Amino acid sequence: MNVQDALGPPAPLCAATAATATGAHENLWPVPLNVGWRCASTPPGACASPAALDAATRAEDWIDADVPGTVASALRAAGKLDSEHPNALADKFADNLASRDHWYRLTLTGHGMRRLRLHGLASIAEVWLDERLLLTSGSMFVTHDVAFELRGTATLALCFRTLDAALAARRTRARWRPRLVTPATLRNVRTTLLGRMPGWCPSLHAVGPWRPIELLADAPDAIHSVDLSTSIQGDDGIVNVTVRFVHAHDDAPAATLHCAHAQAALAWRDAHTLIGTLRVANVERWWPHTHGAPTRHAVTLQLAQHKVVDNAVDNAVNEAPNKAPHDIALGDVGFRTIEVDRDLNSADGAGFALRINGVPVFCRGACWTSADLATLTGTPEQLAHTFALVREAGMNMIRVGGTMVYESDAFYRFADAHGILVWQDFAFANFDYPTDAAFSAAVETEATQYLARTRRYAALAVLCGGSEADQQGAMFGLPPEMREQALFTQQLPAIVARERPDVPYVSNSPSGGTWPFSTRTGVTHYYGVSAYQRPLDDVRRSQVRFASECLAFANVPDDVTLHDALGTIHEHDPRWKAAVPRDPGSGWDFDDVRDHYVRALFGIEPAQVRYEDPQRYLDLSRAVVAELMIDVFAEWRRAGSSCGGGLVWQLQDLRPGAGWGTIDACGRPKSAWHGLAQVLQPVQAVITDEGLNGLDIHLVNDSASALALQLELVCLRDGAVTVAQAARAVELAPRSVQRVSAADLLGRFFDFTHAYRFGPRAHDVTIATLRDPASGAIVSEAFHLPERRAHERHDLGIAATPQRTERGWQLAIEAQRFARCVHIADAHYCARRDWFHLPPNRRVMIDLVPIDTREHDLAPDGEVRAINAAAPVFYRQALTTP
Repeated sequence: MNVQDALGPPAPLCAATAATATGAHENLWPVPLNVGWRCASTPPGACASPAALDAATRAEDWIDADVPGTVASALRAAGKLDSEHPNALADKFADNLASRDHWYRLTLTGHGMRRLRLHGLASIAEVWLDERLLLTSGSMFVTHDVAFELRGTATLALCFRTLDAALAARRTRARWRPRLVTPATLRNVRTTLLGRMPGWCPSLHAVGPWRPIELLADAPDAIHSVDLSTSIQGDDGIVNVTVRFVHAHDDAPAATLHCAHAQAALAWRDAHTLIGTLRVANVERWWPHTHGAPTRHAVTLQLAQHKVVDNAVDNAVNEAPNKAPHDIALGDVGFRTIEVDRDLNSADGAGFALRINGVPVFCRGACWTSADLATLTGTPEQLAHTFALVREAGMNMIRVGGTMVYESDAFYRFADAHGILVWQDFAFANFDYPTDAAFSAAVETEATQYLARTRRYAALAVLCGGSEADQQGAMFGLPPEMREQALFTQQLPAIVARERPDVPYVSNSPSGGTWPFSTRTGVTHYYGVSAYQRPLDDVRRSQVRFASECLAFANVPDDVTLHDALGTIHEHDPRWKAAVPRDPGSGWDFDDVRDHYVRALFGIEPAQVRYEDPQRYLDLSRAVVAELMIDVFAEWRRAGSSCGGGLVWQLQDLRPGAGWGTIDACGRPKSAWHGLAQVLQPVQAVITDEGLNGLDIHLVNDSASALALQLELVCLRDGAVTVAQAARAVELAPRSVQRVSAADLLGRFFDFTHAYRFGPRAHDVTIATLRDPASGAIVSEAFHLPERRAHERHDLGIAATPQRTERGWQLAIEAQRFARCVHIADAHYCARRDWFHLPPNRRVMIDLVPIDTREHDLAPDGEVRAINAAAPVFYRQALTTP
């Protein structure tokens, strides 16, 4: 029995989200039902209805549960999920989560009609009011509205049934069976693949009310839904709005919409619905933060108060004057245009790059996993921390892949505010999906609701049918016409064209060409350098146009995370290996990939150094990834590159250990993040090795302003002796990339790359520095080592001194010789800048961030290491406060 809400389809915008963002008139927005819930698990099918729960459970079986949340997050809060490491996720609970039914219940009290909104139930769910079944749901990605009447006290119960029956049901036979996901019949169920990909992440299945549950408010002007969209006509911004109220407004009060310096009257489409359009002349546009300001504009609805009716005198109706109108804040919007450029630096029309507001934007960033695998959402604090790191690293795009979930409104608000573009896959990956009417209808509802909910967000930049579905068919040998899925080529693009025509659509990631994963057409997943263990020159040979995934390595966290969260620093400890990603069925894992590059670039046998010096093995493992990130993105950002973007796989780890993430499971940047932060900034110098042509220095200016800077070049022998140097004033035009030949800059022959080999190598390192001539401040710096091997180690004369400042602790570091991949390891602090090269006789100040914010007064206690240093330098004595 399904009782659908008489008010119609669910809200395109979670109205409570807008209230949270603005804090205005909260009594008009849905009220979250987030406390008072308890949950328990029962054998599958043991309780057909809530009446059987008391007989099937004991009092101690019920635990407190936050909503939104999952069974896993409730178990974790109760101390029942991996009690040894509460921040880790234990695979041993996977069977219990998957094979049992799970019940949530909450006591409601009151009288009259109630309207309930459930934003996401994972995954096969029932909603009960006492013994009355209000709703059944078969998708975790769909929002439901239901209405019911309260007559005193009642129990609202949610049942999440095991997926066993749905997974066992026979449906149309698939054309291929991917090895990524277990079981293959998950193609038939609308649930996330997170937790169901062996070797990728912990086997923690999504079960529970993972999105908010709300009661619509009952005030006269209570909001049912708000639908905001923006567009640009010429230099003007256009706002389209539809506001739907819970109760009818038969008196049709006057309403106006305000945004920036403009306002417009709205019209009543019916007694429940206001509609209208507002034009903002010469609107200030929203930009990704690398190219401008992510300007947002507040949108406010001004609604006249209802007329007051007085029946006190002889039952005559006298209308009192209208009260002053009141303002309802509807949230913020941005104005931008996005289009695909297929001809970036080429004439074949096979490329892929984005133009934002008509300007080419090199998209760089990483693929999102989840702020918290247990809740699937994370806290606002976790999101704020992660987005701050994304922006600080110079990233301007996050991709949410088809193996993940549709992210929350809070996620998109952070993306809007930080100027981070979002590439969003629909939640489809790898499978050959069903084509029956029921599945297609479910897709229609899911996609339409998602696009309506996110219509207001300027950050949404690319919509993609899904992840690696076309690739799977191609790798099984099927030609394009036999692997095509109408889901991706017809249904989803039609929905996007209807709901979000301002956002480009891509059929699949990867896609383009007879082989959808071809690197020189369309969108690719580039793992030539990384999983396929190709040499560095493969980056140029592959002619990547846009890498929506790339550069997967088992990235080693810092020592603090290894000790405290993982519990070991030894690579062959079972705890270490359990966290290392691997592809199902392969005879290798991503530790092996990283070790290959330690051997190939540094000339060091990883197994040997791991036996003899485990700490050095860890440092070399971290350093090689940082250098690879710099090398690959330097190639993609150079002048003349055909690449429109690269997104590293992945942004954050889902559990402690050497995972794919550039940020570890504790939220601490790894060496990969630090490497990216050195090559992704809006104003950037990079160096490319051009062999017999020497070195090219590429100067990037993503900003809208011209820059007058000083370019300096220096080559050092023995890490200290200058053997060549030159300088030149340079003008960096707005939104430009220019190439400067090191040979031209120096004006004479010098074997920068040691390609001619006329005798011994004359230098160890070339340093290109962009400097502000007025202040002398370094704007950007790039390094080239003609010899990458890391055998030689010297006394570098490193000095490290902690200093207390008004902002907190800093570490002053300098060296007498060039220090390669400088790393700061501290018992109490993380270095804001790490894994960097340090020229000789330069003093740098590094901010230290407390690992535990409660311990910000502790004195720093650690060491400075470099991979070409003979020994670490310790610091433990703090200076007195100035």
